[in-house]
Amino acid sequence: MHRVVIVGCGFAGLVAAKTLRGAPVEVVVVDRTNHHLFQPLLYQVATGVLSEGDIAPPIRDVLRHQRNARVVLGEVTDVNVKDRRLTIDTLGEATTLPYDSLIVATGASQSYFGHDEYARHAPGMKSIDDALELRGRIFGAFEIAELEPGDAAREPWLTFAIVGAGPTGVELAGQIAELSRRALRANFRRFDPKTARIVLLEALDTVLPAYPERLRRARRRDLERLGVEVRLGTRVTGVDDTGLDVASGEGDPSRIEARTKIWAAGVQGSPLGRLLADRAAATVDRAGRVEVQPDCSLPGHPELFVVGDLMALNGLPGLAEVAMQSGHHAAETIVRRLRGREPKPFRYIDLGTMATIARFRAVVSIGRLQITGFAGWLMWLVVHLAFLTGFKNRISAVASWAVAFLGRGRRQRTITKQQVLARTGLLARSALDV
Repeated sequence: MHRVVIVGCGFAGLVAAKTLRGAPVEVVVVDRTNHHLFQPLLYQVATGVLSEGDIAPPIRDVLRHQRNARVVLGEVTDVNVKDRRLTIDTLGEATTLPYDSLIVATGASQSYFGHDEYARHAPGMKSIDDALELRGRIFGAFEIAELEPGDAAREPWLTFAIVGAGPTGVELAGQIAELSRRALRANFRRFDPKTARIVLLEALDTVLPAYPERLRRARRRDLERLGVEVRLGTRVTGVDDTGLDVASGEGDPSRIEARTKIWAAGVQGSPLGRLLADRAAATVDRAGRVEVQPDCSLPGHPELFVVGDLMALNGLPGLAEVAMQSGHHAAETIVRRLRGREPKPFRYIDLGTMATIARFRAVVSIGRLQITGFAGWLMWLVVHLAFLTGFKNRISAVASWAVAFLGRGRRQRTITKQQVLARTGLLARSALDV
């Protein structure tokens, strides 16, 4: 039987696997984690609104009724395109997996624009590990602030700097503002949480640059009303344990003392993209995304597909809807070829974009339709609820949203030292190994 191996089970990989349900193929899903991740809601895990389980159901459970699919836990370390064989590492043990067709959907990672050293002190938010670390840093900063004897020592712990004013940065800034102004009210005795300073930094001259001008202006006003300090046209020139060095186009270099820094300012294709491009004599763009044919396959390799955020095609953005539609198209193309039919080019249908700023505030842009405020927020809730995987996850999310948005609570405030220190410990260990 024709074997289709899907590497990565994000939006693109999961849709590809489900599209092949009932097709005369064997489906093998390979992922280095055991869960499918609803990445657009990671910031709500980081700010205590949702639990990690709400947005990351086990892949095996999601595909349990699909009899032609099985799941392999591991990370692909090599691709032999001539013999059509993958090398997979699972907890240090190497295995091989042959394929007839391959769909690579490993997404994107955080980009520090050539300054990877920033990652040590300003983590991004692309995984459950990242979100839990940020939760520990955010809530931990308030805990340390309670221990400080004076305002001067407390101020850096109550300053939260977010780099990047795209949807992720804007949503994080809004939620941290709500956390300090509403959810943590009366929780501390030596300081008032609403005195926390939230700084949103953006090198461009606008927030949400992909949105229409009217929505961008409205959302900046919303952020400022929440108490967020929006600094546009500001570049980060240095990051260390205690703060950031920044520079603007007109002013002198300055420094922001902030113990909690979050990087939300760019993405790059996963390392597997460059490896695959090297093995298949394909090309990658500046962001590490693999350039594909109109049907999402690689030139000269009709059996190899790259989809989702790892795909470079016609300037398509890294959106969940692009990932889902391209994953569906790749799977459909494989079935068409098995049936002796010619493949069709991928046609993306733009269903619009949306972002929430805070409780009862969101922006929705669908063609010429622009919705803001409470109506946009309700639409955001409905759409994200619909795309969550699993009935139980939807019920749990609704309960958590009711507590956080209708009330003042945050159900997921548990933090541990391991969440905060594990990544830096692994980085230190990797440096020693080198």
